[in-house]
Amino acid sequence: MTSSRGAAGRGAAARGASGRPAAFGGRDAGRLLAEGLSALGIPDADGGPYGMRGAATLIPLLERYMRELELFNAAFDLVGADTRADLVVRHLLDSLAPWRPFLAALGSPSAPSGAAGVPPVVADAGTGAGFPGIPLALLFPGISFTLIERMSKRCAFLENCRAFLGLANAEILESEIERAPGGAHDAVVFRAFRPLDAAMYRSLSALTRPGGFLAAWKGRRAKIDEEMRGIESLAGRWSAEPVVVPFLDADERHLVTIRRADQPPG
Repeated sequence: MTSSRGAAGRGAAARGASGRPAAFGGRDAGRLLAEGLSALGIPDADGGPYGMRGAATLIPLLERYMRELELFNAAFDLVGADTRADLVVRHLLDSLAPWRPFLAALGSPSAPSGAAGVPPVVADAGTGAGFPGIPLALLFPGISFTLIERMSKRCAFLENCRAFLGLANAEILESEIERAPGGAHDAVVFRAFRPLDAAMYRSLSALTRPGGFLAAWKGRRAKIDEEMRGIESLAGRWSAEPVVVPFLDADERHLVTIRRADQPPG
């Protein structure tokens, strides 16, 4: 998920007087994307868990998605990014950065969802412009994604992306999080969303199957600890895995995974 302007301040801070993204060493967006995927350990060739796409296949798809974002951003207020480089680093790479700990939490592709051959189902709650759901769906065609968004104009954009990117493993659900059908997902991901208080935790957790988990793209560990103290009586086991986003080494990022309280000890 992403907020409409959540990264605007960070983008402004990263630019020098010339307006170019100072932290990115003057690299163009294409180079940033290719180098960033390599830094994340995404191989060039297809093949891997859940039909994982390699960089050679993934880059053209992400570039098409990026062009569509740029085309409709002004009209639909989709995402806060002042340059194409900002869009690559602060949104595309940020969405993909925790792919390893996310897969580790999801489990082996040999028997997802408790039955061999049945793909796991992941919800992106409050997806906005499609982050992190669309980059993850492009990376893992063997995982089914439900992109949940309350705003109809953004849903129209997402449906368009689904069609021209050929995302057969994604569907769009126009709904408030609190009103979305419950109990249908192995995991719920969310990014740059509202603070995780008790009410929001209950709404998000209700979207998961028994034994499912939440995966939150979060920033500073001190803020994570503060939020988790507020829901410790409700949540099950949780962990905060440090994540490095390429070209944003100074930004503290974590993937927080929270198991439902009914999850048996592992």
